[in-house]
Amino acid sequence: MAGICRLGTLHTLKNGMNLLRLQKITCRAITTSPKKDDSTNIIESPEKKKPWVNYGFDETNELDDRRKMHELFFMGITIGMILTGYVLMYKPDLRTMATWAQREAYLQLRYREEHGLPPIDMNLIDPAKIVLPTDEELGDTEIII
Repeated sequence: MAGICRLGTLHTLKNGMNLLRLQKITCRAITTSPKKDDSTNIIESPEKKKPWVNYGFDETNELDDRRKMHELFFMGITIGMILTGYVLMYKPDLRTMATWAQREAYLQLRYREEHGLPPIDMNLIDPAKIVLPTDEELGDTEIII
């Protein structure tokens, strides 16, 4: 089986090499005249230039028009997609801020443990700084604790 595969591969390589060689194209007329053995060479006609399709970036110069189009699409699509991906990956969680709050809580707990403070302080804000309204200012307002 391996021998057949090798022969097939060798045959394919030989055919590929034949396609790469320049070959002279001949055209023979099919007639019964005595000139049947004469052959003529086909001369290739010059390549026709395709009509220019304007992309709208430059109406006068085809090369500038194509260059500007390629630059715009490269910047807009390639770099735009990459930057959008980074923004979406690294954007903060603005709705809940759950991960930030949890990380901040761990940092505060570690700070309090290192400095010998209780994990939760009853007086988070100094009571001397808090100004409460008097009973006369409150009046009949219901206070729910």
